[in-house]
Amino acid sequence: MPLAQIEFSKELTEYVEEWGKKPGGLVMMLHRIQHEFGYIPREAAEKLSRMVGLPLAKIYGVITFYHFFKTVQPGKNRIAICMGTACYLKGGQDLVEETQSILGIKGSEVTDDGLFSIDEVRCLGCCGLAPVLMVGDEVFGKVTKDQLPDIIAKYRNK
Repeated sequence: MPLAQIEFSKELTEYVEEWGKKPGGLVMMLHRIQHEFGYIPREAAEKLSRMVGLPLAKIYGVITFYHFFKTVQPGKNRIAICMGTACYLKGGQDLVEETQSILGIKGSEVTDDGLFSIDEVRCLGCCGLAPVLMVGDEVFGKVTKDQLPDIIAKYRNK
């Protein structure tokens, strides 16, 4: 069975060629691949394996070890909900559950329209605004469950 083909940009190819020769370069290359595609498609992992001569199992071992790497394309609007200590204590878990309920998804799922996905993250660096969530690059602080429908509607209507 032939391996699926995926195109790397010239910049990504050069990056892989540079980092593929360095010890510990795998994580750096995976970060760059995820930056280019928004996640790490299996075809990209296969191509990386061929380019640098690493077994695909080793690459997937690293991808699945680090929570940051995604193997499923996220929604157009990635909702990152902070679960760091301050946010957790001030209702972060309630925000996760309510957002999942509103969108009808759990875990790494994406809404049927491809607009939303939810990620529980360890810290967004805004502890004084706990609980915090981000949609894309926009930060929302001191969020309550009652605010979630309006926040989601803002991005659904974009």
